[in-house]
Amino acid sequence: MKNDPVDVLIIGAGASGAAVAWSLADTKMHILCLDQGGWMNPAEYPSTGRDWEAKFYGEWSSSPNIRKRPEDYPINDDNSPIKVVNFNAVGGSTVMYTAHWPRLHPSDFKVKTLDGVADDWPIDYDALTPFFEENDRMMGVSGLSGDPLSPLSHPPMPQQPLGLSGPLIGTAMNKLGWHWWPSDTTVATMDYEGRARCINLGHCTPACAQGAKASTDITYWPHAIRAGVELRTHCRVREILTNKDGMASGVVYYDKDGVEQFQPAEVVIIACNGVGTPRLLLNSVSGKFPNGLANSSGLVGKNLMFHPYAQVYGFVKEPTDSNRAPPTCLWSKEFYDTDLSRGFVRGYGIQFGRGAGPVFEAVASEQKGILPWGRDHHRVFRKLNGHRLAVSAICEDLPEEHNRVTLDPVLKDSHGIPAPKIDYTISANSRKMMDHGLARGREILEAAGATDICINDPIPWGGWHLLGTARMGTDPARSVVNEWGRSHDVKNLFIVDGSIFVTSGGVNPTSTIQALALYIADQMKQRLANLFD
Repeated sequence: MKNDPVDVLIIGAGASGAAVAWSLADTKMHILCLDQGGWMNPAEYPSTGRDWEAKFYGEWSSSPNIRKRPEDYPINDDNSPIKVVNFNAVGGSTVMYTAHWPRLHPSDFKVKTLDGVADDWPIDYDALTPFFEENDRMMGVSGLSGDPLSPLSHPPMPQQPLGLSGPLIGTAMNKLGWHWWPSDTTVATMDYEGRARCINLGHCTPACAQGAKASTDITYWPHAIRAGVELRTHCRVREILTNKDGMASGVVYYDKDGVEQFQPAEVVIIACNGVGTPRLLLNSVSGKFPNGLANSSGLVGKNLMFHPYAQVYGFVKEPTDSNRAPPTCLWSKEFYDTDLSRGFVRGYGIQFGRGAGPVFEAVASEQKGILPWGRDHHRVFRKLNGHRLAVSAICEDLPEEHNRVTLDPVLKDSHGIPAPKIDYTISANSRKMMDHGLARGREILEAAGATDICINDPIPWGGWHLLGTARMGTDPARSVVNEWGRSHDVKNLFIVDGSIFVTSGGVNPTSTIQALALYIADQMKQRLANLFD
């Protein structure tokens, strides 16, 4: 394998790696991206067959510790009530995500100023606005512009149909006088940029065989590759090396045959998510960087933020959408910003679930004890199946240094690289927020006429959103990268994924992660002449 020096080396081909590759392609630099996964074949996705739900409990589990694909790495999350879920492939976790598409709010960038907690971001919402818009066009967003409690967006496609579940939820929210709105999604409601519209093959997680759900392997990457970016798959990076001047010189990686290689580069960009990025930095030790690369602050791996999910669900007499259509069709921002009378700071978003498939319903309801065995089994199942409504509070997680990613002293991946170890506890503030969300969710379900109400608190397999472990800031003692993603310590090293988040907000982060990646790429292009000063 030929490893000639490249101008820019990107590690990771997921949400942020794809966006930054596409944006930098117009510089005509030699750009190479390495990803430990490969190209996915939509013909093999679970939604092509009737056994799609069963596969979600095995080889298509959201947890790498369960599915154990060769591309995965193990994660020791025994010391966390929330388990890490991710996906390693071209497209990363956008292959598997639910395609829910909110943005962080302007207030999320100023929590220290507004509420006296955590830290303000070194940039504000306005700096990202053009990149949110650009990313919405590239990913292909469906939605209804004009939500009074959300940042203004201009989705290029109409919103998802309300279906059977939407009116039940909307009517309940209207009874309570609470905000609700059709949610933005990256599921196509019309043919768009070569993608076919949604035909309801099944739940959007784990993957969309129709190609209606935007994942970066079918959005950004075709454009980036046509523009000259090189993408090398099944290449697992072990560490980033530095030269005598303390600059990144390239990476050591294992190729598809397991052979160790060195890839030299002028600039290195990390896009490995909030767990993979600190793992790589902490494993990149040297005489100059004995505590891990770019870690003079000691904050690499610390301040890990998930979004604790508190979910309450119940069953209505009317039929719901079950597993048909994008599962999160509506959102509410009624409790998003701080109201100290609630007993906690910051707030949460509400996501509404349309229902669940029959296999999931059978398994979950048996576990909850509401689906009996014996004579009543089929009667009760008919009452439950296709009648579920769910309310989830996605709670803002404030940064705490004891929530962290370290290297496990024993567990290793298939190439002998130390696995990440997660230490995480839900804070007292988040606990109060979750309790508040559960109480409001119960009110919503009762207003919808639901019975057999059940709780998942927290959702254990809810560690989708991996944030904060290499935070951005202007003070090198309090942050890992500066306000445009460049390492304080290593001037030709950049990070573009969710690890650079300062705070987490109360919404899914993918839209903001990609807007940040595009913003950082734009800053790099503007500063090319003095990139290493």
